[in-house]
Amino acid sequence: MAETQFDLIVIGAGPGGYVSAIRAAQLGLKTAIIEREHLGGICLNWGCIPTKALLRSSEIFHLMHRLNEFGFSADNIKFDIAKIVERSRKVASQLSNGVKFLLKKNKITVIDGEAKLTAKNKLTVTGKGAGEYVAKNIIIATGARARTLPGFEADGKLIWTYKEAMVPPAMPKSLLVIGSGAIGIEFASFYRTLGAEVTVVEVMDRVLPVEDEEISALALKSFTRQGMRIITGATVEKLTKGADNVTASIKSKDGKTQSLTVDRAISAVGITGNIENLGLETIGVKVDRGHIVINEWSETNLPGLHAIGDVAGPPWLAHKASHEGVIAVERIAGVKGLHPLDVSKIPGCTYCWPQVASVGMTEAKAKAEGREVKVGRFPYMGNGKAIALGDTEGLVKTIFDAKTGELLGAHMIGAEVTELIQGYTIARTLESTEAELMHTVFPHPTLSEMMHEAVLDAYGKVVHM
Repeated sequence: MAETQFDLIVIGAGPGGYVSAIRAAQLGLKTAIIEREHLGGICLNWGCIPTKALLRSSEIFHLMHRLNEFGFSADNIKFDIAKIVERSRKVASQLSNGVKFLLKKNKITVIDGEAKLTAKNKLTVTGKGAGEYVAKNIIIATGARARTLPGFEADGKLIWTYKEAMVPPAMPKSLLVIGSGAIGIEFASFYRTLGAEVTVVEVMDRVLPVEDEEISALALKSFTRQGMRIITGATVEKLTKGADNVTASIKSKDGKTQSLTVDRAISAVGITGNIENLGLETIGVKVDRGHIVINEWSETNLPGLHAIGDVAGPPWLAHKASHEGVIAVERIAGVKGLHPLDVSKIPGCTYCWPQVASVGMTEAKAKAEGREVKVGRFPYMGNGKAIALGDTEGLVKTIFDAKTGELLGAHMIGAEVTELIQGYTIARTLESTEAELMHTVFPHPTLSEMMHEAVLDAYGKVVHM
């Protein structure tokens, strides 16, 4: 008879869930994980990873149109959207199988099915792994899904969510993207680079609204130069479906309305937690605006029941979910010296072209808190490696507390900033000041030298500008 009692059961095998399960097994906890669809969750199968595979293809296509600049020539450059999608799906499948291997290696019981809580430490599963299971502790890691607005529901043909946008049966000639957050802009970048006419509508007054205003402005200039049409401070009032197109009614803040007809529309207006059919109401778990309420240790209002990742609220990032899960598990296991997760030290990345990355406070947020700040900037055009690469579009920006020297935030746009940002993230974790960063030796020639120069610039010591 299959085991039904565990020290820990994790509901959901995304980047929060499977990492939690592995860490629990490492700490000697008898662990099970329940998944209703794919090991690796949305991130690995329909989000973070396959979208980066798509964007890699578009990046190559972009570079191929610059061959002459680098001393090459080629005729009749074209792409096959079916093969691009096929590669993306293979990447996702490979990593899903990798998660399966890791769970087996760590002797974690994998239960296929859908879980429903009947008590804080008890649940039932329907599906292949049907049965009743008991655990001293349970972690809910069910993730989130695309938020849909009335009248904008995806139909899989004309109106897409991220899922349909990742597996287009054919390349649309024109596209409307509703929302300019990370998801919306990444798809806008992918389709525009491959030649689609792309219009982005954003209700806020700027694109990538969570980013520093200066970075958003640079992103807007770049996207516009690439041929994207960006409409900010506007809402899509209505979508009308045609036989093979969609007509949007777009209303700006001044009340003016314009009509736009496109082949396809992508709704990227945020996400909502997967809290349905979990039995949360039955056992009295607190929920607020589509997310489970937790404390700084990911504990719900019921002892022994935890929630991590997207289902527990922002920031909706895979790396946040993983780290949150590790902390929750280590606390369950009694590990000493733990610290709650500090979300101000979590980097955010957008893999459009050019890339955008940030950590910590924006300049506006720091000033709004009454802090006196020192701000440093360094442009890509002043960096030798960037010039050699042919990627001179971008900026590195740093924000320091003028009184203490604390690195409050760092904001970047340009080639490979999603890799570079981790340097500033480590600096914030170590509570570094400008002194440590100034005395750090950066290798030459690298893009990372701009990180050093941006620190020096904040204190009037910049060299190469």
